[in-house]
Amino acid sequence: MATTATKTTAPAQEQQANGNGNGEQKTRHSEVGHKSLLKSDDLYQNDPQYILDTSVYPREPESMKELREITAKHPWNLMTTSADEGQFLNMLIKLIGAKKTMEIGVYTGYSLLATALALPEDGTILAMDINRENYELGLPCINKAGVGHKIDFREGPALPVLDDLVADKEQHGSFDFAFVDADKDNYLSYHERLLKLVRPGGLIGYDNTLWNGSVVLPDDAPMRKYIRFYRDFVLALNSALAADDRVEICQLPVGDGVTLCRRVK
Repeated sequence: MATTATKTTAPAQEQQANGNGNGEQKTRHSEVGHKSLLKSDDLYQNDPQYILDTSVYPREPESMKELREITAKHPWNLMTTSADEGQFLNMLIKLIGAKKTMEIGVYTGYSLLATALALPEDGTILAMDINRENYELGLPCINKAGVGHKIDFREGPALPVLDDLVADKEQHGSFDFAFVDADKDNYLSYHERLLKLVRPGGLIGYDNTLWNGSVVLPDDAPMRKYIRFYRDFVLALNSALAADDRVEICQLPVGDGVTLCRRVK
């Protein structure tokens, strides 16, 4: 596939091979922003959706709620970052005191807005995606929140932009945080470049590292074509990160799986 930088997130309800004879099982996790590997109905699925209703939605900024609702009407809405993951990213940015960040794969900008709201007034985000139209769908919400000035959006593939940054020695170690939610076949290529650009002690976050739960399914299990196609790339990434002594890692079952890498070398 061509090198891209756009979100490619799987619908979390479609990985199970039981119950209906065709290898798919639909649940309320199909609702936009409800992607989770938690299977307890009491915790997540049934009303009142305890996690969302107790700790996420009551604290969700109005601008993020508005963007989430706009994105829900988009035909590709399953690519959006879930609300609980957005809250997690917002908290993470504050905890590490990030000022200069990067996002590869933007879609309508829900995770981008979560990051922008967490950054200080002089914070910056280099945001890359091949589809400006999707980004501009969420831009009014971003501007309404008063954080549009923090974002430097670049339309097009991410690798050429990263290569230009790597060629500039002054950019080495200048980023505090990078979030990658894009083409899985390029994750390892992004990783090598980001390890030069993110400072020691800084974080890189990779989304979809549990890839719809397919990472634990047998090779002959029924899967949608795009799940199967990217699955090997996700498995390769997970293996590479686990063996990479340049980073400390933590894989979390938030959204579709998030792996955090803290650069130590």
